[in-house]
Amino acid sequence: MVTNEGAGMSGDRVLYGCMGLGGSWEPGAYGPADIDAAEAAIDAALDSGITAFDHADIYRGGKSEAVFGEVLARTPGLRERITLQTKCGIRPAGQDRPGMYDLRGPSIVRRVEESLTRLRTDVVDVLLLHRPDPLADPDEIASALMSLHRQGLVRQFGVSNMGAAQIASLQDRLDVPLVANQLEMSLHSRDWVEAGVLLNTPDSTRNGFPVGTLEHCRDHGIRLQAWGAMAQGRFTGRQQTDAERATADLLAELARRKGTTPESVLLWWVSRHPAGIAPVIGTARPERIRACRDAALREPDLTHEEWYELWVTARGVPLP
Repeated sequence: MVTNEGAGMSGDRVLYGCMGLGGSWEPGAYGPADIDAAEAAIDAALDSGITAFDHADIYRGGKSEAVFGEVLARTPGLRERITLQTKCGIRPAGQDRPGMYDLRGPSIVRRVEESLTRLRTDVVDVLLLHRPDPLADPDEIASALMSLHRQGLVRQFGVSNMGAAQIASLQDRLDVPLVANQLEMSLHSRDWVEAGVLLNTPDSTRNGFPVGTLEHCRDHGIRLQAWGAMAQGRFTGRQQTDAERATADLLAELARRKGTTPESVLLWWVSRHPAGIAPVIGTARPERIRACRDAALREPDLTHEEWYELWVTARGVPLP
């Protein structure tokens, strides 16, 4: 079984998502201010006990990886202290193609080589397949991944936005274990937790989460990662509904009682689940990153009752 050779993903309570780094999403070069902003965010993450950094080749058109690589280049020893994770498989629309998913073997290899160049490193610790490609041949995907592994370009593999059946099909073709599945999971996007309790209720028809995926990942040692875990600030800064305002008040009260921040309590709600979920935080603001420090350094400090109170308050209606 492949290990992460000292950069263990399994022990990270929180990951820093680098999508906000690199300046504008518009085409064009990044500048010194963008590198400085990336360095400030990385420093805030490290100061908060976060050492796993999540990328994707499409973030800011590749500029997120590039400014991160600039910081690595001017910070000797940093690469050895962190876990680098990136994703491939989404191709934005271009002049000669529509927006699409692309997990053809040669495309996977090419995207990884490009990410390594931008990140200024010779190895990615974890590569995730960003979205399922309906036209992809799973045997071809597996062949490309194993080639990257044999060349020492990627240490471990995982997926993103995939259900249990898709994961199992790919795993059957790989000689190394899949170690991660990244899905949208938060106190706002609750399909992941409600899928298992809304069965045999009218609300089940409105839940699109693939039932059994959490259990499959837990049973097979696949670490769940929650993108969007901060709920885009809905409970910690920009409440719009009565349920969001009530949840923000409850988060503030719980944070006061536990001597922490509402952001950490919000992340605790996700990681308190027995599936062992690691939230991914995506803010580029150093003060917001540092507000998540206790989520990265402490076990979730929520009782059974507190966890349910947050869930029901965010739902705005009782459980069935």
